[in-house]
Amino acid sequence: MRLFATAVFVVTSLLGSAHAEPDSLDDLLGPREIAVGEAMRGGATGSTAISLNPAALPLNRELVFEGGYGYRASDSASLIGISACDSTNVAPGCFFYQYAGSTPELGGMELKRTTHVAGATLSKHLVPRIMVGATAKYFRYESTMPDDDKISGFTFDAGAVVRLSELINVGVAGQNLVSTQQSTWFPRAVGAGFLARPIPTLALSFDSRWKTDGGGARFGGGAELFVRGGDMGYPIRLGTIHDNGLGSTYVTGGVGIANIKWGLDIAARREVKGGDETLVLASLRFYGPRLASPGLQSPDE
Repeated sequence: MRLFATAVFVVTSLLGSAHAEPDSLDDLLGPREIAVGEAMRGGATGSTAISLNPAALPLNRELVFEGGYGYRASDSASLIGISACDSTNVAPGCFFYQYAGSTPELGGMELKRTTHVAGATLSKHLVPRIMVGATAKYFRYESTMPDDDKISGFTFDAGAVVRLSELINVGVAGQNLVSTQQSTWFPRAVGAGFLARPIPTLALSFDSRWKTDGGGARFGGGAELFVRGGDMGYPIRLGTIHDNGLGSTYVTGGVGIANIKWGLDIAARREVKGGDETLVLASLRFYGPRLASPGLQSPDE
């Protein structure tokens, strides 16, 4: 537990105030993807598939319930997410709800933004090496900021994953590709990346994302080392992100503890160029049945 005490001290010492211009692409991410530089489109299992790539759900076989909380000091934002994901059947899927509430300041006045998102994710093996998936989301956005409107509607994501080998996956995904109501809070974006496991306990990943409405590109990469000790595991994650649209660079990191029945993750993202925004997140997972991950030859066995 000394590892967690150190991590909590580090992330809380990073808290500061800064200007922030987040949107749903940023607000709906969890601690595992944040910790590795948002680079999990090639391996986004469980709740990470909801925001990054719905096609990656079949990469493992598990039933998992997750709840998480995040805090961003720059605009006093609270980020909450709950989900239930089941990839033990032939059509893996998730149900989820996510909330983001912030109180940015403008001209000395404290204003408010709130976002509610609920939906479902489904995915499917087409052939042993190729998976596809889609996410349908209902959103409601309200704001007292001067140029923001109250808006609600549906928006849809889609993605694909190709398993080049047992060690390397490539993923592509689009967020908010089709929407019933256009909102700057839910911008259209496309992303791609890869995840490689040179050894079973080490994962390396790199992702890129482009906002198609002129918001610039975002690049991230990271690594996860899974340290085993008895019947427990301790993931250690590090990463970095650069956003040329914002002119910002971030460092990211996190730690976790997990066993066969539950897992706890904490992560932080700190802006080191272009501002001093800090985001801290934590999530708790509880597992139901967990089966062996599918091989390249028999995804449905």
